[in-house]
Amino acid sequence: MTKAYMGIRLKTLRERQGLTQAALAASLKISPSYLNQIENDQRPLTVPVLLRLQSAHGIDLQLFSDDENARRLSDLQSVFTRDPEGLAVPLAEAKVVASQLPAVARVLLHLHSRSRAIEDRLSSIIAGADGDRPGAGPAAPLQPYEEVREFFYTRHDHMAVLDEQAEQLYEAVTDGMAPGPVHAADLLVRLQDRLARHHGVRVRLDASTRASDQALRSYDAASATMSLACDMDPGQQAFQLGVQLAFLEMGSQIDAFTTAESFTTSQARSLARLGFANHFAGALVLPNRLFQDTAEALRYDIELLSDRFGVGFETIGHRLSTMRHAPGSGVPFFFVRVDRAGNVSKRQSTADFHFSRHGGTCPLWNVYEAFSQPGTILTQLSRMPDGRTYLWIARTVEHRRGGYGAPRRIFAVALGCDVRYADRLVYAKGLNLTDPDAATLIGAGCKVCDRADCAQRAFPPLGRTLQIDENQRGFAPYSSGM
Repeated sequence: MTKAYMGIRLKTLRERQGLTQAALAASLKISPSYLNQIENDQRPLTVPVLLRLQSAHGIDLQLFSDDENARRLSDLQSVFTRDPEGLAVPLAEAKVVASQLPAVARVLLHLHSRSRAIEDRLSSIIAGADGDRPGAGPAAPLQPYEEVREFFYTRHDHMAVLDEQAEQLYEAVTDGMAPGPVHAADLLVRLQDRLARHHGVRVRLDASTRASDQALRSYDAASATMSLACDMDPGQQAFQLGVQLAFLEMGSQIDAFTTAESFTTSQARSLARLGFANHFAGALVLPNRLFQDTAEALRYDIELLSDRFGVGFETIGHRLSTMRHAPGSGVPFFFVRVDRAGNVSKRQSTADFHFSRHGGTCPLWNVYEAFSQPGTILTQLSRMPDGRTYLWIARTVEHRRGGYGAPRRIFAVALGCDVRYADRLVYAKGLNLTDPDAATLIGAGCKVCDRADCAQRAFPPLGRTLQIDENQRGFAPYSSGM
């Protein structure tokens, strides 16, 4: 944690709890004058004070996270881009809003999201996509899966509870086994035993069902039978047993999480419920502390971690991006999965990378280069327009089921972290982490990227006035390609 001046945020938190400066200072074992200086940004909020704040008041440290500030700033940059009237918000002022006024930032982002939805709706009406019916209705809301994906991307408070309880269950089912990572094939046997002994549930493989049918798991409560697709590997089977255990042993808590949030439809609530169960299953197969310690010891070598725990490359990457870390430990990662067309089907982060919400992402990002070198791990140092530099690793993964001629699903997955953590990763070997010119200049997508001199730009940023040059072919409505 760098020097963090978060006085307004601390003062807001104190006032919400109905505490005086003297009362809060006493609980933090500091003087009222020192607290007053912190609240007025005359002194930074230090790590020792932050830890006492968590211990005394149960505060989620994510509220004061540098990474959370950077993520919020990245999101705000899509709001503060120049509009047709030439207005713009300087980066310095945007940083103040992101770091000092998080509630204001949330309102701005919400209003911007509504504005974008209205613009998209109007565009579809003008284009005749809505049957040329004027006034066809209000702006289209997010689809349920989009709503839930955004929820899990921005909210992490429930996950710490699930991580802890999954870890307790892991310790119970592996009691008596050798210390260290348990391979998924061995864990699978213990999870089957847990289902049988504690819930009377019998697990069977269904020879008539394959994972390509999307029916990975089914549960018949009447016969207490759980059926799994026959072509899953042990890691996938263990994960599905973990999902069922989440519903059986954590069902009431998951329901409480789901109903406490303001999901707009029953379908979104059902998807969220499954999302909570999936997180619990991931934390059961790859328990937080053991997995983090092993990853650190192996310098986050994903292939070695895959061998140790018996799960796939994608599963390891996704879990690394969803773990909760104690202050000063672990590496905050972000994870994304895309297809060849640029569609983002997974996006998860406990850190701050700005994933595009307004169309395609950057073609200079190595996650797209991975498709040209299937199965090869690619590394990239990249720098975003806000000046932050990241280490990315990317590789293709294949979801193939059945025999010859069966359809294949190929994705590219990417795992990234801030460059300040890069020396802890084996993938930084041979990279110049200190030379600013060594990084590839990328953006969150052309519509929100300010890099005017990018050779790969497809169209101008949102709200920018395009200067027409008859000698230029870029952005033209028709181009010969000569």
